[in-house]
Amino acid sequence: MRALVTGAAGFIGSAFVRSSLTQPGSAFPEMEITAFDALTYAGNTENLSSVADDPRFTFVRGDIADGKLLAAVLPGHDIVLNFAAETHVDRSIEGPSVFVRTNVLGTHTLLEAARRAGVERFVQISTDEVYGSIDTGSWTEESALCPNSPYAAAKAGADHLALAYARTYGMHVCITRCSNNYGPHQFPEKVIPRFVTLLMEGHRVPLYGDGGNVRDWLHVDDHCAGIRLVLEKGKPGEVYHIGGGTELTNAELARLLLEEFGHGADRVERVPDRLGHDRRYSLDDSKLRALGYRPGVPFAEGLRATVAWYRENTSWWKPLLP
Repeated sequence: MRALVTGAAGFIGSAFVRSSLTQPGSAFPEMEITAFDALTYAGNTENLSSVADDPRFTFVRGDIADGKLLAAVLPGHDIVLNFAAETHVDRSIEGPSVFVRTNVLGTHTLLEAARRAGVERFVQISTDEVYGSIDTGSWTEESALCPNSPYAAAKAGADHLALAYARTYGMHVCITRCSNNYGPHQFPEKVIPRFVTLLMEGHRVPLYGDGGNVRDWLHVDDHCAGIRLVLEKGKPGEVYHIGGGTELTNAELARLLLEEFGHGADRVERVPDRLGHDRRYSLDDSKLRALGYRPGVPFAEGLRATVAWYRENTSWWKPLLP
């Protein structure tokens, strides 16, 4: 079984590669992985250093919008898992065009190359942000998409394309939509590593608006386990939610991180709210739980381990700071 994993040097993609090659009991224990990444600012080959010498591992530097390169690389692969994306909402507000190019046009190019190469399964990695905001309750996989940021709109466009390829061409395409990820190797523009690295350097942490925006937190290892389950048992043309089960306001998250460092509320700096900031995300993941999914990393434990990783790996994140 040969898998092409795009965005493989990023936070979630690299976690999937590492865990798939090293964890016993994988659904595909003989999987060979071609890690494919353009190595933009958030791609880092150090994220793959622990598996770089594995004979089942190959790295190719490339852009998913490069159809000629994909046509040369894809033949012989059975699976494509598309983690490649521009993901940071603030960056999408400042410059949306690169998000459209990578997330929409790039996904289309990858789907078409996979179709022409006869790839057996294609998993599109998406996000809860495509639904917009929900005041109460949780979205199901049948909920309407209503994205509010350029990032979310570009991901929604990619999802529509993926489902269109399943329905029009009969491709075995599944989509996973996850809640907010955290864990080691996450680029320090995201909220948890940003707060952690700021506190380590003696700075205050910026909290948008009133701090009441709510997110559900999912450890990256649980996310990868959910993706492998979809890869194994997912039905073509279906969407699957992967949740973490821990809803927190941003203010509550900030308090927990401050406590890890022995600080109080005086280390919080209130800043103007993000444009179009979604108030709350919440996924109903009962469809995947019916297949056996359960998040295995308790949030308090995972958060402590994540903070410890950043404390122990300053040489990884310091060069990445502005």
